[in-house]
Amino acid sequence: MKMEGAMLLKLVLVAAAVVNTVHGHGTRVGFYSRTCPAAESIVTSTVESHVRSDPTLAAAILRLHFHDCFVRGCDASVLIAGSATERTARPNLSLRGYEVIDDAKEKLEARCPGVVSCADILALAARDSVVLSGGRSWKVPTGRKDGRVSIGSEALSLPGPNDTVSVQKTKFSDKGLNTLDLVVLVGGHTIGTSACQSFADRIYNPNGTADPSIDPSFLPFLRQICPQNQPTKRVALDTDSQFKFDTSYFAHLKRGRGILRSDQALWTDPSTRPFVQKYLATALFNYQFGNSMVKMSNIGVKQGDDGEIRNKCSAIN
Repeated sequence: MKMEGAMLLKLVLVAAAVVNTVHGHGTRVGFYSRTCPAAESIVTSTVESHVRSDPTLAAAILRLHFHDCFVRGCDASVLIAGSATERTARPNLSLRGYEVIDDAKEKLEARCPGVVSCADILALAARDSVVLSGGRSWKVPTGRKDGRVSIGSEALSLPGPNDTVSVQKTKFSDKGLNTLDLVVLVGGHTIGTSACQSFADRIYNPNGTADPSIDPSFLPFLRQICPQNQPTKRVALDTDSQFKFDTSYFAHLKRGRGILRSDQALWTDPSTRPFVQKYLATALFNYQFGNSMVKMSNIGVKQGDDGEIRNKCSAIN
């Protein structure tokens, strides 16, 4: 009986390990608990220090993680510097926050040399940025390796500000993300800004009219913030709440006050509107955002010989 019980226990443990590996693509919560116990706290304190000095970095770090995962998976390939890398691609030219990840990496290398990947630092930093902006925390599975390849042209397929819902669905589906994930993750626009050039054609059409999906009473405000021929000026994606992780972003979509065409389309398209309506509730949105972030952070995870632990996040070893 004891032998049978031991065998049964062993089978249960093996099955649990297999399920965990498949579900998490090889990542798991607490991956560094033995090899670098202070890893997560070091990342958190580093992000906190930078965001307290410059609150705009919270949205920048979240965006950096998103752009990383949508090209070659979550392998920190977006951090690699050099000619024709992802960093040089047009959709990534406005990315910021590299110095935060570099700072965390330097501290981790001093404490645990060659242990913590840049890809994991970026995933943890994205979570910490949301928490520092008032969002709900979630457990981040770790154990990613860093990629060795970064090709700028591959970043041209990133979701864009003028994508229709159909195009957005395809791009997310290609990464294993569904419509719910799409709406929730785009809801990350509750923090951050956009360059006026990304939506100027919505408020300055050649025929003198504006995008009819824009609330007419909102148009004078947008034109004041974004005068013609000043494309680099920036506007909050969530008006009056760009530093607070909340659901006012969805409320603005309902009122026709989404900034990007791709954002406002989530309300006008009948297939995504129900999700926008559902996540007007802060508690529901906060909970699901963490779930969808974990799902996204497991896209294309590299392990074993498929990747490495970079010494510096901006360069392959």
